[in-house]
Amino acid sequence: MNSLTETTDGTADSTTNLHVLRPGDPGYDDELAGFQTGFTQRPAVIVAARSSGDVIAAVRHAADRNLPIGVQATGHGLPGPSEGGVLVTTKRMDGVYVDPAARTVRVQAGVRWSQVVAAAEPYGLAPLNGSAPGVGAVSYTLGGGLGILAREFGYAADHVRALDIVTADGRLRHVTRASDPELYWALLGGGHAFGVVTEMEIGLVPVRTLYGGSLAFDGREVGPAVVLRAYEEWTRTVPDSLTSSFAAVPYPDIPALPPRLRGRYVVSVRVAHTGADGERLVAPLREIGPVLADSLREMPYAESHTIHSDPDFPHAYYGDSAVLSELDTEKAAELLARTGPDTGDGTMCVVQVNHLGGALSRPAPNCVPYREGRFLLRLLAVGDRQEVRRILDPAFALLAPVTLGRAVNFAFGAGDRSEGLYDAETRKRLAGLKSQYDPANLFRNGYRVSA
Repeated sequence: MNSLTETTDGTADSTTNLHVLRPGDPGYDDELAGFQTGFTQRPAVIVAARSSGDVIAAVRHAADRNLPIGVQATGHGLPGPSEGGVLVTTKRMDGVYVDPAARTVRVQAGVRWSQVVAAAEPYGLAPLNGSAPGVGAVSYTLGGGLGILAREFGYAADHVRALDIVTADGRLRHVTRASDPELYWALLGGGHAFGVVTEMEIGLVPVRTLYGGSLAFDGREVGPAVVLRAYEEWTRTVPDSLTSSFAAVPYPDIPALPPRLRGRYVVSVRVAHTGADGERLVAPLREIGPVLADSLREMPYAESHTIHSDPDFPHAYYGDSAVLSELDTEKAAELLARTGPDTGDGTMCVVQVNHLGGALSRPAPNCVPYREGRFLLRLLAVGDRQEVRRILDPAFALLAPVTLGRAVNFAFGAGDRSEGLYDAETRKRLAGLKSQYDPANLFRNGYRVSA
């Protein structure tokens, strides 16, 4: 245990005995460890926070010295490498409190979605979580939160009732749409640019079961472009209660993978639907070609993570995204050819296309942009950052004519590029609020929202 020089002044819990780590201290590297292993973080000070009082002390310490402040819960969405400054780790703040009558859940800063799903399930309720249960609920929601039921219920950010946040002045604020409408708007979609959120109250939805899973094809038997073209046509026919995505994954031939996946090029469509007619709706997909694997079924919501079966082990990756007004399937076919397993450079590149629309297109009192988008293209690659950029940048350029912008939650390691994360009007409004709440730009270790 160590201590910073500051203590709180009674505005939150007293914290004179902070858990502070500096380079060379035992446990420093372990505290930094997160899901993303591709970027090096070397903060001058780590504050392993256990309470809002700890966060207040960390922010005041940084503010007095004009040091940049970063936040890490699980380390899934790191914007890039960083050196120096203060890092607040929140994984010890893991309280989850469900109010079944109000259909809400309060989550502390370090909570993972798996904890929320488990806490809500006994009441027949579900959160608007994403595909990976190990992702931090707060960071995910601050970036918008595109979940597995997004077309029916919208972004996770659309369901936030209140937030507790420590802003750059070291003050703990309880923010609601009624109490602070402008700051509330900026926080939901603005990421960690305005402070450290210590707790969040989020609405739950009455979902106990769903129809979901994936339909997979061998990409060398059924061309990925064929599947994508059929998928795009199919999305024009489905109701808002069905959320889906397309993915093309060239698996390497390595012992770490199950034998059924080694060396395969798997092209799949993943589905989540809350209605009773799931089998009828997916029937056209089964006509695309021979099926490699079919996991579509009725399932309890607690098993919804099996729809995507995202990797649950830490690894290095880099990626970015593009919100599309339409999906140009001819250009997308060229993109698939450039990123597939036969490019010869050995880089593993995952292509994912999410169907948007439905409730995602409805206005909400937050700064999540590009709600008119019809699809979200996500490219994720494993390898050296600069080498990966030489593959991904030309691939995104193919769809530039139908690109509206980028999504904060899926700009993995692209912290040096802030263009396109917001439309011009939203960016201008965010910049004004940034100058009001963080004039020294202490929270600069993330994606830039200033002009």
